[in-house]
Amino acid sequence: MTQLCSLDGTPISRFAFGTMQFGGAADESASAAMFNANLDAGITHFDTAHLYTDGASETILGRLIKPHRDRLVIATKIGYRCPDNLADLRDAFDVSRKRLDQDMVDILYLHRFNPNLSIEAQITTLAAMQDEGAVRYLALSNFAAWQVMKAQAVAQTMGTRIDVIQPMYSLVKRQAEVELLPMCAAENILAAAYSPLGSGLLTGKYRTGKDGPGETGRLTRDPRYAARYGQDWMHTAAAGLYEIAQDLGTHPATLAVAWAAAHPARPAPILSARALDQLAPSLDGVNYPMTSELYRRITALTPTPPPATDRIEEHV
Repeated sequence: MTQLCSLDGTPISRFAFGTMQFGGAADESASAAMFNANLDAGITHFDTAHLYTDGASETILGRLIKPHRDRLVIATKIGYRCPDNLADLRDAFDVSRKRLDQDMVDILYLHRFNPNLSIEAQITTLAAMQDEGAVRYLALSNFAAWQVMKAQAVAQTMGTRIDVIQPMYSLVKRQAEVELLPMCAAENILAAAYSPLGSGLLTGKYRTGKDGPGETGRLTRDPRYAARYGQDWMHTAAAGLYEIAQDLGTHPATLAVAWAAAHPARPAPILSARALDQLAPSLDGVNYPMTSELYRRITALTPTPPPATDRIEEHV
């Protein structure tokens, strides 16, 4: 794994915190409380995006980081709406920097693969920003492995590289294990993995029946997330994780976070929450002792995704 660091040389923390809720479900007071709790837990990597909460996320994070800036690693993302011109990418980044009140961000992601612009043009634009001192590390979010490696080839012709990717990864979303995480291990790329709690599914709050609260939330209100986590086996796995957590006297969110971090490629799970009490179990996962036996027990709750090749017999 590549070793990123802050401006003062502090190594990037093993976990990250995503501020998607800042300025939305989390008001400024709740955001500050969670920010400080992350600092207390040793987390120095904070993630936001131009898109989040119409800019409030970047604005609030910008205020919070001021006293600590040199020891933090700050990431943001541009390009989610797939513009068809490079000026829009530049303009979005300038707006993000203004919101953050920073001339420079540590990590800048392309938020998703954009078929409207060539990857060569997009990486050239990011590399130019890096040359100007506005960006330290180049990054890609929601890219397939082949797209990452194509971007990497372009970056290397310019004397730079893709240092970070941001894939979805959790116990119920393991596709990254097929190509993305092995690619990161082989190519020295950090995988900052989002949604380690499966958008709340792995916290146990959606359990139904006599032993479950059956709460409403994103998975019940948002059709996109309902579809993403709507398969029965996912809910069965979440129930199994809850039972393991009960056996161990801990919270399923703690286990979910620790499990995601324990993959051999050493991804950096991005924690997130809307309030401090909701965040606490995830923060407990930062130092949770995930033994190899427990890792195997949890892993067995969900199917291992098939390999990238049809030559299955070579992977037995």
